[in-house]
Amino acid sequence: MANNYRNGTSNRSSLAKTDRPLSVNSNSKPAVKSKSFPASGPRKSSPASLGSAAVAKDYAGVPGRVRVAVRLRTRNAEEMVADADFGDCVELLPELKRLKLRKNNWDAETYEFDEVLTEFASQKRVYQAVAKPVVESVLDGYNGTVMAYGQTGTGKTYTLGPLGEEDPATRGIMVRAMEDILAGVSLDTDSVTVSYLQLYMETIQDLLDPTNDNISIAEDPKTGDVSLPGATLVEIRDQHSFVELLKLGEAHRFAANTKLNTESSRSHAILMVHVKRSVEGRDVAHSGEIGNNSHMVKTLKPPIVRKAKLVVVDLAGSERIDKSGSEGHTLEEAKSINLSLSALGKCINSLAEGSAYVPVRDSKLTRLLRDSFGGTARTSLVITIGPSPRHRGETASTILFGQRAMKVENMLKLKEEFDYKSLARRLDIQLDKLIAEHERQQKAFENEIERITIEAQNQISETERNYADALEKERLKYQKDYMESIKKLEERWKINQQKQGSDRIMVRSEDDCSDVASNAKGSMASIVGELTEVKKLLLKETQLRKAAEEEVNNLKIQVAQWKRSEMLEDEAHQKKKLEEEIALLQSQLLQISFEADETRRRLDRGESGKIPGGLDSLTQVRQPQLKDAGNGEKASIAKLFEQVGLQKILSLLEAEDADVQIHAVKVVANLAAEESNQEKIVEAGGLTSLLMLLGSSEDETIHRVAAGAIANLAMNETNQELIMTQGGIGLLSTTAANAEDPQTLRMVAGAIANLCGNDKLQLKLRGEGGIKALLGMVRCGHPDVLAQVARGIANFAKCESRASTQGTKTGRSLLIDDGALPWIVQNSNNEASPIRRHIELALCHLAQHEVNAKDMISGGALWELVRISRDCSREDIRTLAHRTLTSSPAFQAEMRRLRIDY
Repeated sequence: MANNYRNGTSNRSSLAKTDRPLSVNSNSKPAVKSKSFPASGPRKSSPASLGSAAVAKDYAGVPGRVRVAVRLRTRNAEEMVADADFGDCVELLPELKRLKLRKNNWDAETYEFDEVLTEFASQKRVYQAVAKPVVESVLDGYNGTVMAYGQTGTGKTYTLGPLGEEDPATRGIMVRAMEDILAGVSLDTDSVTVSYLQLYMETIQDLLDPTNDNISIAEDPKTGDVSLPGATLVEIRDQHSFVELLKLGEAHRFAANTKLNTESSRSHAILMVHVKRSVEGRDVAHSGEIGNNSHMVKTLKPPIVRKAKLVVVDLAGSERIDKSGSEGHTLEEAKSINLSLSALGKCINSLAEGSAYVPVRDSKLTRLLRDSFGGTARTSLVITIGPSPRHRGETASTILFGQRAMKVENMLKLKEEFDYKSLARRLDIQLDKLIAEHERQQKAFENEIERITIEAQNQISETERNYADALEKERLKYQKDYMESIKKLEERWKINQQKQGSDRIMVRSEDDCSDVASNAKGSMASIVGELTEVKKLLLKETQLRKAAEEEVNNLKIQVAQWKRSEMLEDEAHQKKKLEEEIALLQSQLLQISFEADETRRRLDRGESGKIPGGLDSLTQVRQPQLKDAGNGEKASIAKLFEQVGLQKILSLLEAEDADVQIHAVKVVANLAAEESNQEKIVEAGGLTSLLMLLGSSEDETIHRVAAGAIANLAMNETNQELIMTQGGIGLLSTTAANAEDPQTLRMVAGAIANLCGNDKLQLKLRGEGGIKALLGMVRCGHPDVLAQVARGIANFAKCESRASTQGTKTGRSLLIDDGALPWIVQNSNNEASPIRRHIELALCHLAQHEVNAKDMISGGALWELVRISRDCSREDIRTLAHRTLTSSPAFQAEMRRLRIDY
């Protein structure tokens, strides 16, 4: 029958009538399978029944075990007529958490589940028994899965999906779960986002965007986490918007009319709810003395974020073709559904039996549910069955599926991480406040200086005016006195002249003449005395004027000195204050770097517990964030370090205190991890400082972190030439020879491996001992170190191959000259895939040139090349090995001699 889209408001009254609620019990018990006793007398339990009970005991009380509930629906109208003369094939014992599956009127098999829900159980009771514990775990930071499994038409979609618009009591698990999630989060600080998908014919389609009909699955190579980067994510702010989204998605879901169900789901529906919750941190205050002022220095702690995911899966029903009557395209849909359910069953069987291999890649459904079975999620499964004896086989298969699922154990893991973005925003705000406060203080200081300057200038002007007025008054006074004295002298001189004229007319005696002469001499003497007095007054006036001018000059000098000392004092105070603020920010940033490094090192070792520095307990899966720190981070920690000043950070590399050096080199290493910072670090002399530190320091931690920073910088071709020019390969080789720590050797090997990929540096790198340094590090035996050594050899071999092809190199490989071939052959089939992949690639590149063939044949490399061409997991390497073997005359002749059929 042709498919049709299901309308989100479609009537399911027939299913709603049959799927009625029943009572539940929250106590978890193991699964038991036994035989019932006939009426004539007791019958012994079969060995299979005893084994099932023993297994059930083994899996009881396990916190991460998959919880399984069974739900029975009532007979529908068709079964009322067709099975009127037959009893139900299932008998429920909810008080014992058991059900009996009848074979006939006297023989039955008994099974025990975590919950047994009768046909009268309400939707609320079903939610509380099946999904509510999972939802509470999601709010606490754990991933969770709720899944419905069963034959088509037994009520899976009714259990999960009803919206309850007409009757609120019929609300399904999806709606009720979102109600509890929205009630448990704060929308001001937390976020809830939703994706709604369907797996149809092995393609993942977006129910919220029908045009997005082929979504790919992405897996984290380190953690194994599964994500769907192309799916639509919608943020939920209220329950109404969520219900509208469910309506939209339900309208786009595929359904068909079969003999067993008029609206049979033809796809697996998957609802993903992502919950991000902030956990409030604490600010610890320390008091300290800076100069004579007491300050409170707040140590900023990054807040903790819990990121959990709830997955609700409405599986399409399993069906038998002869009973469902599927044909045509509906038949192809049924095949696809049964294949995916079969793959899920195989995975659960493998997990239940403890098998080392679980076939999770057989179906996209099993890949999506990788975390739900055998992963880190809390999983709850509800299996739905019908009472009809005609479908006893399907009912038995569903029950056995649930029994096997109860044996699966998950390792629950708290999903917590530091919210460095929030901390960066807080630091940005604090920095902006400090900058604004500094600007205000600077402006107030400038205004005060301007005011004092104006006052001083006014005082100087007033003093100069007063002095000029006083000087003018004094001058006028002396001038007036001088004129009066001159006038008096002239009057007296005239009087004397008149007296002398009258005396000449009279005839005097000689005595009279002598008297006149004596009088004249006396008057002349008085005039000379007055003139002398006037000269003294003028001299005194000149001296007073010079003294006044010197006093004015002294005042000017004192004012200038006062202004200069005032400005110097204020500038010194401001400079000291700014230096204190910068030191405060530097200490905070260095502390953050230290705490982040400690956290990263603990998470690398898989530890959990108290993080150094007073942070709350954290169990975290390391992401390539502290990469989710990743695309578009405008306010990253590296940016904050740049605001403090790269030059100041680099200057700390030369500090005498070893702890300060360690913190500084860690900060530089974190900055070097971002490509945008590498050019700035090199221009500021950071590369030179790191190389000097590598050669001068004896601290193992400094060697490890400095080598990691150099490895990051060595990913750039320009930086590679600078490293070689400044003797970097010699320093790295010396460090490798003296180091014993595997992590230090891994960093050094990574740096040399990056340099091996530069065609221009081949001869120089080999001449300065780079290849021998790589081979010397294999003594460690650590897989991570060996992987970096293998990568470096593969890069060197690739560059040699390219140079030989271009005609710029002749003669056999430098790797063979340095004795690398035996180690390459020995590790070409290493168990660790990173090591094996690089070694296989190196062998293929060495074998491409005939001049190396003789040494490779004598060294046993031919057999490895044959194996690689046949068994290598990567098609490109397998093809390269095959082409090399078929094109080499020496290899062809040796294979004929050894009678290798190729």
